[in-house]
Amino acid sequence: MKYIGAHVAVDKGVSSAPVNAHSIGAKAFSLFTRNPSRWKSAPISAAETEKFRMRCEEFGYTSEHILPHDSFLINLGSPDIDKLAVSRNAFIDELQRCEQLGLTMLNFHPGSHLNQIGIDECLDRIAESLNIALDQTSGVKAVIENTAGQGSNLGHSFEQIARIIDGVEDKGRVGVCIDSCHAFAAGYNLATPEGYEAMWKEFDTVIGRDYLSGMHINDSKKGLGSRVDRHEVSGSGMIGLGFFEMLVNDPRLDNIPLILETPDDVHWSEEIRMLYSLIH
Repeated sequence: MKYIGAHVAVDKGVSSAPVNAHSIGAKAFSLFTRNPSRWKSAPISAAETEKFRMRCEEFGYTSEHILPHDSFLINLGSPDIDKLAVSRNAFIDELQRCEQLGLTMLNFHPGSHLNQIGIDECLDRIAESLNIALDQTSGVKAVIENTAGQGSNLGHSFEQIARIIDGVEDKGRVGVCIDSCHAFAAGYNLATPEGYEAMWKEFDTVIGRDYLSGMHINDSKKGLGSRVDRHEVSGSGMIGLGFFEMLVNDPRLDNIPLILETPDDVHWSEEIRMLYSLIH
């Protein structure tokens, strides 16, 4: 079964996320558990936690289909020791918030070397950051999101992601989220059946299918290999509708959250209906 949803707003606290997801016909959703543009946020109250859990139960959302995203400020591979420490503390807080809400995954961008340290050193630093954070928390899987390779961002190749995973001590608490826009921008040609199959074959060989924990299903404004992260409405970009038809009919992608992060949230309910209509 396909669990398609979107990254929904938490305009009235985290407990509004399952309500907002249900309102657009989502069977899965993503959310921020804290302000993604600030280093610190107020704790989630016990009342808000209980309300979130109750609403998830009310609307039938389980932790397997909820993929929260961490703050954009966090850089677990930062070459600056002080910023690395702040990032690690913020990431631990993100994991603890997920624990509190009864969630079992946290999606994150790996990190950036900022042209100040080598690629391998940065990748190893990200793995070290994960080991520190996972050691201080429990029950939540750190889910690495592939990147478009814009600037000095790492994680744009499966080899880079595999190196991070290789350095993580608890392999049971690390996973991968494939963003289709990012993959296309990084050079994986999802626009053709041959390219689609080639990407998944490489994923299986280099990383391993067991690590696939979710997807961000976005079209791309920019071309193949552009290294530019610009999302587009499903079927309206350079990847095209054919990819989404392949995706929703691919049994390998059953039972994981498939999350829209496309530009115009007012159309998410239409996009979700359209994607389900493509299932043969």
